[in-house]
Amino acid sequence: MIDIRKFDSLGHADHGWLNARHHFSFASYHDPRRMGWGKIRVWNDDQIAAKSGFPPHPHRDMEIVTYVRTGAITHQDSMGNKGRTGAGDVQVMSAGTGVTHAEYNLEDEETTLFQIWIETDKPSAQPGWGAMPFPKDSREGAFQLLASGRPDDGVLTINADARILGATVKAGNSIAIDAQPDRHLYLVPSGRVRVNGVEAGPRDGVAITGESNLAIEALEDAELVLVDAR
Repeated sequence: MIDIRKFDSLGHADHGWLNARHHFSFASYHDPRRMGWGKIRVWNDDQIAAKSGFPPHPHRDMEIVTYVRTGAITHQDSMGNKGRTGAGDVQVMSAGTGVTHAEYNLEDEETTLFQIWIETDKPSAQPGWGAMPFPKDSREGAFQLLASGRPDDGVLTINADARILGATVKAGNSIAIDAQPDRHLYLVPSGRVRVNGVEAGPRDGVAITGESNLAIEALEDAELVLVDAR
């Protein structure tokens, strides 16, 4: 099953400094048909104005993945961590027993990013944060693993049975990846693509389950972000 959630159907909140689209119910946006996808609970498509950001706020028992699309985000938390994550790179935070953090766009340009929340498999775990650079040329034409619930994968680790992958595909080219029919996959492309023959537009959400493989054809140059979860 492949279900396209069109970009213009997503929840929307414009706070001036933050222009956000919500793939799933979040804050004041509530849609009982879009409470999550498997263990994926939140996927926010955020545009953050220069010299602005999210002031300190708490989280608990959630795996939070930030994929920066353009610009950069600077993180700071109650565990003493501080770091800047630039375009194409990823940071993860396991909120565990509780953590307070802030996310600021300290750049002179707008930052765009996806913030993705995945339900934890380890409630009340020790909180943690991590970031890694992932040059985009290393994922040209192939999915690159960015974060997973397996510490031996050599990427960013989260406390959930999930994988976060990224790829870039040129117009006219295709990319394929195996899938398990009992899992929930969610894909957001930056340009028009076909997924197993079903067309999706820029920043649409593609909810997938019951498929054993995915063939993605790029109708335009596209950056792909894919989460594979239970």
